[in-house]
Amino acid sequence: MADNYLEKKYDEYLERKAAAEKARRLAWKKRMDAYRKKLAEEAEKAGKDNVTDETEESKVMAGFPMAHQANATEVYPKAEKEDKTAE
Repeated sequence: MADNYLEKKYDEYLERKAAAEKARRLAWKKRMDAYRKKLAEEAEKAGKDNVTDETEESKVMAGFPMAHQANATEVYPKAEKEDKTAE
């Protein structure tokens, strides 16, 4: 009788353990689905924002090389003079 009692208790324990594991996996899946949905929404929103940011950034950066060259001649006037004499 003791063996049947122990076997029954062990089987009940395994059932509880399996139910807890199943609940844990379902909760994990639910959290991951919600996280993936949030990431997709953020990526979609960021994609829309990046389109406007890229165009604004390209407008700003389009004039950068010219501005950089102008600043370089102001900061290093000797280099400009040496280049003219080398020609």
